[in-house]
Amino acid sequence: MSYCTKRFTRLDYCQFLVSAQVNYAITHFADHAKKWSHDTINRYLKGEKITPRLIWEKVEDQIEPSEEGYLLFDDTVLDKRHAREIETVRRQWSGNAKKVIRGIGLVNCVYVNPELDQFWVIDYRIYDPETDGKSKIDHLRDMLQNVHHHKQVPFHAVLMDTWYASRQVMRHIERLEKVYYCPIKKNRLVDETDGAVPHQHVEALSWSESDEAHGKSVHLKNFPKGHRVKLFRLVVSNDRTDYIVTNDVAQDSADDARAVCAVRWKIEQFHREAKQVTGIERCQCRSGRIQRNHIGCAMLVWVRLKQIAAETKRSIYQVKFGQLSDYLIQQLKAPSVQFA
Repeated sequence: MSYCTKRFTRLDYCQFLVSAQVNYAITHFADHAKKWSHDTINRYLKGEKITPRLIWEKVEDQIEPSEEGYLLFDDTVLDKRHAREIETVRRQWSGNAKKVIRGIGLVNCVYVNPELDQFWVIDYRIYDPETDGKSKIDHLRDMLQNVHHHKQVPFHAVLMDTWYASRQVMRHIERLEKVYYCPIKKNRLVDETDGAVPHQHVEALSWSESDEAHGKSVHLKNFPKGHRVKLFRLVVSNDRTDYIVTNDVAQDSADDARAVCAVRWKIEQFHREAKQVTGIERCQCRSGRIQRNHIGCAMLVWVRLKQIAAETKRSIYQVKFGQLSDYLIQQLKAPSVQFA
């Protein structure tokens, strides 16, 4: 079989991820592209180096910034529980699976314009401590520094999950003169008495009706003496209560704090969409470099699909799976397999 002599590029691979619906394997691509061999595609993915910088190059002109913008940080695990030979795969906790699984960790940064109710992914890092020695918190701090000093996107507050509610992250955000809102674990030690009694677990605090509505001023253990944050107790359901801390000590409304925290679910929406429309979890290659390049291309595909969705006022799912509708319309007009 003869193949095209034109050089294979990132555009070709991303177009495959846009068009594919179920099977995202390189062999499936080669079988259907015809002009590209499996070896050509594999060779490209092994030799290319797609970095998070490309994401910013694509979204920089799409973002509509706001001085009231939010930076969201969270991680997700790309499910590789059936893989045994793929590099960068490690056992780690998956919030989606609710257990420890084999997978590739991804730490993401999403920018939200609350006035437009729009969001964009602007950075990501692959969690691979055996290679770079960095923790998830290290990746968050690197991305936060990059947004503040290099991308220079205006933002008011940082929203993050319990995992990142560490003293070093919170103090780092404060040094940037930004606000944070983050949930803390129920056994986090706090003091509301200015040292009159020892620090106690946050779940052991008593809450008056006024405290429930307006929050408490507390000191977190291991923070500088006199350093106070605002603590809110938000009842989510009968079996779940969130404790939220913020350095916005002027915040006086539990309802407003709840509304701010709700913005963080935009990053969960991104995780769900990326897994369902880009094939980001579906690469079967063993090479760590191919996995990294596949993830980078999948992120670029999400950016493109999101852009089209915004321009056409459709959901990202309508854009992706609308291709199947086009196929069905074509087949009903001129079926390739006729029922006799």
